[in-house]
Amino acid sequence: MPIIGLEPSCLLTLRDELASLRKDDDAKAVGAHALTFEEFLVREAEAGRLQLPLGTVTDKAVVHGHCHQKSFGAFKPVEQVLRLVPGLEVETIESSCCGMAGAFGYGADTYDASIEMAELSLLPAVRRADQSTLVVADGTSCRHQIHDGAQREALHVARVLAMSLDRAETNSTPIAKEPSYG
Repeated sequence: MPIIGLEPSCLLTLRDELASLRKDDDAKAVGAHALTFEEFLVREAEAGRLQLPLGTVTDKAVVHGHCHQKSFGAFKPVEQVLRLVPGLEVETIESSCCGMAGAFGYGADTYDASIEMAELSLLPAVRRADQSTLVVADGTSCRHQIHDGAQREALHVARVLAMSLDRAETNSTPIAKEPSYG
């Protein structure tokens, strides 16, 4: 049975660290079955089992990859899943860490370093994106850094797909600007 997670750092910890904490077969099985949300969807799509009636959301999305996604080779599925959305151009932001690294960016003694990291490429790229462009980031910390540093709401891929499913159901016109979810 697959174990599917939305937060890259949490899910990918099951693959990497659980086996070092426990050396039994159960730990190995958990790690072997742990998939990010996007990895699971790509697997199902490639097997012909994914049937999503997706509708147009907007023309473009800029995407920031979470450090864990990048280091574990789990970012390509993010791009693949977003490309399932009709008419959505997916542009990956060439960035390093967003600078948050969990709670690192909130520390009084590490805040400046966190912002400097984000300002290397991530935040400038988000600021350059027009308002009709979706900003996508799976990491909770990444989304907070984008919000605080660029005053834009970044969405998890699951939310983009939910919006696309809603559009298919209502057959309405594309969203002209970023949605605001409470």
